[in-house]
This record gives sequence, C-alpha cells and structure tokens, in this order.
Amino acid sequence: MSAALRSLFLVGAMTTASVAGAEATRSILSFDDLESWADDDHGAALSVFLNTCGDLKDPDWRALCGVAKTYEPDAAQSFFELFFRPVLVEDGNDALFTGYFEPELDGSKTPSGRFRYPIYKMPPEARATEKWLSRREILTGDAMTGRGLEIAWVDDPVELFFLQIQGSGRIRLPDGSALRVGYGGANGHPYRSIGAELIRQGALGAHEVSAQMIRAWVRKNPEAGAELLFHNPSYVFFREVTRVAPELGPLGAMNRSVTTMRSIAADPAYTPLGAPVWVEKDGKTPLRRLMIAQDTGAAIKGAQRADIFFGTGDAAGQAAGRLKDSGRMVLLLPIQRAYALLPDEF
Repeated sequence: MSAALRSLFLVGAMTTASVAGAEATRSILSFDDLESWADDDHGAALSVFLNTCGDLKDPDWRALCGVAKTYEPDAAQSFFELFFRPVLVEDGNDALFTGYFEPELDGSKTPSGRFRYPIYKMPPEARATEKWLSRREILTGDAMTGRGLEIAWVDDPVELFFLQIQGSGRIRLPDGSALRVGYGGANGHPYRSIGAELIRQGALGAHEVSAQMIRAWVRKNPEAGAELLFHNPSYVFFREVTRVAPELGPLGAMNRSVTTMRSIAADPAYTPLGAPVWVEKDGKTPLRRLMIAQDTGAAIKGAQRADIFFGTGDAAGQAAGRLKDSGRMVLLLPIQRAYALLPDEF
C-alpha cells in the first residue's frame, strides 16, 4: 500500500454507492477510530469468523479464510488489522441494536394431558402457495389432523407463540434429552403485533409492553388471551435440526451455529453474511466488541441495524428482550474491497 493511499485510510475516505437499491454512504475508517478496539478478545472473534468463512463463495473472502486458519488466537488482532479495513455504512437512519435468543420449552414427542400443543412441520400444499390458511384456521380447523406433521408437543401455547416469533428453539424432553427445531416455513400471512393490539385495546400502556408482560396478560386472561394470539394471522412451521451439538447455538442464516454475544443478525443488503462487524452499543450496558454477521431477520433492515444473539433459555430471553440501544456498527471489509470504495480521483 502506498503512503498516500494509507493516509487516506487513516483519515477516512468518503464515497457513495448504491446498495441493493438503497443509496448508502460508506466511510473508510482506521482501527484507531474504533472505540476500545484494542481491549476486545479478538481471538474469540476469529474463532467465530472461522465457523462460517469456509462456506463463503467469494474468492476474496475465501482467501482471507485460508489465511485466518494460520493465525493463533493471540495474533488475531493483527490478522484483522492486516487484512481488513473498517467501513462505516450509513443509510440515513440511526443505529439500533436489539437482541434475540433461543427459547427453551418443555415438551414431548408424544401427546399427553400436559403436552397438548403441537409443533408442526410445514404441509406440502402450504409451500405451493404464497398465502395458506391463517393461524386461526390452522389451529381451529382440521387441516393438520391425522397427517403426522407433529414434531413434538409442548405444554404452553404462549411459549409456542413466542417460539414462532424467534424462529428456532430447544424442546426439553421428559427423559432429560432435548431436540432442536429450526424455521421450516410460514403460511404467508403478514405478521401483526399482539403488543400493539393490547395497547389499542387499552389493556397495556405503550411503556408496559414487553414479552414478559404479554405472557403474563395472556395467562391471566386465558379466553381473551387465546383470542389475542389469533390477532396475528402469521403462522411459522418448523423442522427438526439434528446435526447441531447441544452445547452449540441454533443455526443462523448461514446454516451454521451462531455464538452467544459474538453473532449478530444484520441486513445482507448492507452487511455481507460472514463479515466481521465492530459493534459500539451504547445504553445502560455499553458494549464494544467484534462480532460476526451470521444471521438475518425479517425486522432487521438497514445499514445500522443489528440483532445480537444472547444465547439459550429464559435468562438470555430476558436480557435480549430488554435491549433497544443506539450506537454504531462498523463493517470490516477485505482491503481490496475497501479500495474499491475510493472515488476514482484517488
């Protein structure tokens, strides 16, 4: 790299590029611009990067993956600084960090008086149409009866509803083992917020709405609660995931396990899947950490939008549910990709 070009990287170069139909501004930064960069555990980030980089098809990324395998964890910071450049991608919207998690439910592979609520595989006819039956029609009709589409049965319809929102989870079985389910498709109906409906009804104030409050309200009002769940016509089907070790996280969009507090869901229109992302999350518990974009989400749209994976179970769910913070996320791109962002006159 010439001294002139290196100075451009250090002070930051600005260009505008069209990304997936949206006008995005990209600023090339230096690693000195990343707050608390040197304090992170780069070895942990390198390990997570290696989990998915081998699946990347682009030759630039594949070459970096090969190099990454030669680095020991204590040299990981040097690896990222030598072969990447930080790129701030902005689309005019403020940064927003939220959290997601993998729910754990109690269930069984056979129905019983306790385990009465089925987790379904997707019917073939639902795959063949853009919009199939609504949630109400699926759960109150006979379209699913006697077809062997049940993966398991759980004991709580409210937790099943939230499992569908998360899209994956673990089912604890009576013998102490567990099975993992992943997203298997949907019925094609738009998602409608039951939290917004509770506000509209006056049952909860806007400041009160959270997953925990919704759960409590539905359980306290079982008949009205059942009707509330039908307010959302969207219905998610699942598939059993058998090849992921129990100690690993659920599968992300790259079909690899995501890692607690090191994996994020991001918008692939702005952030390539598998790319390192420097997260500067503000709020009550600031976070400065290198994470890897290994997942996506229907609500995760925008250049400065990310969902942080908090892990599995109730504690992770409570922590994820509280997160709604501002800050900044900075994409790490291979050097040659960063060069491509420079205006022609440079």
